[in-house]
Amino acid sequence: MRSLLNLKRGLVFAGAALVMASGPALAAKVYISNEKDDTLSVIDTETLEVIKEFEVGERPRGITLSKDNKYLYVCASDADTVQVIDAETGKILHNLPSGADPEQFALAPDDRHLWIANEDDAIATVVDTVDRTVVAQIPVGIEPEGMAVSHDGKIAVVTSETTNMAHIIDTEKKQIVGNVLVDQRPRDARFSPDDTKLWVSSEIGGTVAVIDMASLTIEKKISFELPGVRAHNIQPVGMQLTRDGSRAFIALGPANHIAVVDTTSGEVIKYVLVGKRVWHSALTPDEDLLFTTNGASGDVTVIDTESLTPIKTIKVGRFPWGAVVKPDEVED
Repeated sequence: MRSLLNLKRGLVFAGAALVMASGPALAAKVYISNEKDDTLSVIDTETLEVIKEFEVGERPRGITLSKDNKYLYVCASDADTVQVIDAETGKILHNLPSGADPEQFALAPDDRHLWIANEDDAIATVVDTVDRTVVAQIPVGIEPEGMAVSHDGKIAVVTSETTNMAHIIDTEKKQIVGNVLVDQRPRDARFSPDDTKLWVSSEIGGTVAVIDMASLTIEKKISFELPGVRAHNIQPVGMQLTRDGSRAFIALGPANHIAVVDTTSGEVIKYVLVGKRVWHSALTPDEDLLFTTNGASGDVTVIDTESLTPIKTIKVGRFPWGAVVKPDEVED
């Protein structure tokens, strides 16, 4: 039961709040891509320990799961490929033609088409994961980085680091239908649950832009201030939004904190201290825990999302970058 699980966490990790909720705990595995070790670390969400490590291609960064959670897709950036991996065994099944230097990607709701940002070639590549073919390559701005596909599958977004834009793409026509200028070096992009808003983090600009998708205008711009941290070290990168859209968790890079933001007001609720050079994060199925990838310290911080308290640091490989959560199968 969830109460017993959280009781154990409270006994082991002093200062962590107990989260009491009804229903069974949803156990899961967290997959972490280690950029410098060419590995994936697998963390059990119940024990909060690394239980497996898989070898993958050169410089793994972006990572996501198929809809049935059977297959991992991993951007092996320096190998210029996306690898398809059996999530249980870690066996590399085959490679997909990704274009040069794939960094981030998004799997469309059809569970078939991967939208990939190719940083070196200033293009977005669309790959059919079943036929293992390139469907389209769309010219975008210089150094594309972030990638998102709307929940209804109609719109894809690419952020270009040097052009400082979010490029809005019609997924059926495979054409750019709009561009939104944001602050310097946009990194990540996330749609709100209803697809009416797009969140874009700007690393060097130090802001997150919330874009209204109907008008393609910036509705609000969120800035961050941390006592004792210089402004140029506050660099928003990876983001996670809760399923109900009420909160956003934003990694602040070398500021070594996660900003927890109320999405309605745009105000920061709390800054949570994590490891060094935090890149990305992932929420458990119950959204009770957040796992952050801390590149420079080579570890993952586990945050209790109710108390907004870090409860454990887990050592993984060198330069952890991406994170994705796979729910465990529930036995009848």
